[in-house]
Amino acid sequence: MNLCHGTSALLRICVTTLVLVLCTSALAANQPCSGRKGGIAGCDGDTFLCNDGSISASKKSCSAVLGLRNEARPQSLLKSSEGCQCGSGNYCVGPRGGVYCLTPGGSKSYKRK
Repeated sequence: MNLCHGTSALLRICVTTLVLVLCTSALAANQPCSGRKGGIAGCDGDTFLCNDGSISASKKSCSAVLGLRNEARPQSLLKSSEGCQCGSGNYCVGPRGGVYCLTPGGSKSYKRK
């Protein structure tokens, strides 16, 4: 009788641990700037700026999520790549209409439509 009670308790602990692990990984995957992007560095209007210098593809509003007010600023679109560094508030427009900014490493980080 003690053997069944011990097995039941062990099974309950295993199931609880599995549920906690799955919930934790699901929450981590749904955050802006997660993974290699290194977390949120700040906002550029409603766009999330990531610690690696790129912008997040998240559809969430950065200023709303972080509780910032009046952080939105006009974002101008430039035809050339001069002055469209991520975090400057300016975005470039590519030849096929893609809107992007340049990361500190020089790569393009596209803004989600």
